[in-house]
Amino acid sequence: MKKILVIEDHALMRRNIVTILTMEGYEAVSASNGREGLELALAERPDLILCDVMMPEMNGHDVLNAVRADPGIIATPFIFLIAKGEKADVRNGMNQGADDYLIKPVSRDDLVATLTARFERKEQHKPDFQNLFNSHIPLLKLGITDREAEVLLWIAKGKSNGQISEILEIGIQTVKKHVSSILENLGVDNRSSAAVRALEALQQ
Repeated sequence: MKKILVIEDHALMRRNIVTILTMEGYEAVSASNGREGLELALAERPDLILCDVMMPEMNGHDVLNAVRADPGIIATPFIFLIAKGEKADVRNGMNQGADDYLIKPVSRDDLVATLTARFERKEQHKPDFQNLFNSHIPLLKLGITDREAEVLLWIAKGKSNGQISEILEIGIQTVKKHVSSILENLGVDNRSSAAVRALEALQQ
C-alpha cells in the first residue's frame, strides 16, 4: 500500500484529501503545518508528498528544500497544492525540485489521475534512470546549450538544484537559471516532464 503524506493547513481540505486517498486504497498521513509535515516526512518516509504552499511554521517551498536536502527522502515525489492565485509561484517550485502541482480545491478525479500517473512513471523509468547515462551529448539534439544539457542530464538522474550545483561546480542561482531556460526551451512545465524528454532523447 502506497503511503501519501498530506501537508495542508486548511482542516476541511486536508480531511477531504485524506478521505479520497483512503477510499482509493492509499495509506494517508497528514500534517497541519510545514514543520509538522517535515517531521512526518522524515519519520514516515512516505511514497509521495502532497504539500500546500502557503502555511504557518514553514511554507511549502521551505518543506520542499528540506526534503530535497535530506538523503533519506530526497527522491520522494513532491506535488504542490496551490490556489488559483498562486500559479505564478509554480515555476519557482518546479525549479526547486517539485514534480507536479494540483490546483485547489482538488477534485477526486484530478488527484487520482495525478497520483496514478506519478507512480506509473516512477516504476516505468526506474531501470532507465538507474543505468545512469554518462554523456550529455545526446541531449544537445533538444536544442539546448552544452551546459544546459549537462544540467538536464542530472535532472534526469533525479538530482536537486543543490546537488547539481556541487556536481558541476557552479552557483545554485546559475543552476536555477539553466533549469528555467531548459523548461522554456523544451516547452514543459516541470522538471519531471523535462526528465522524460531527456530520457527519450538518451534512448534514441
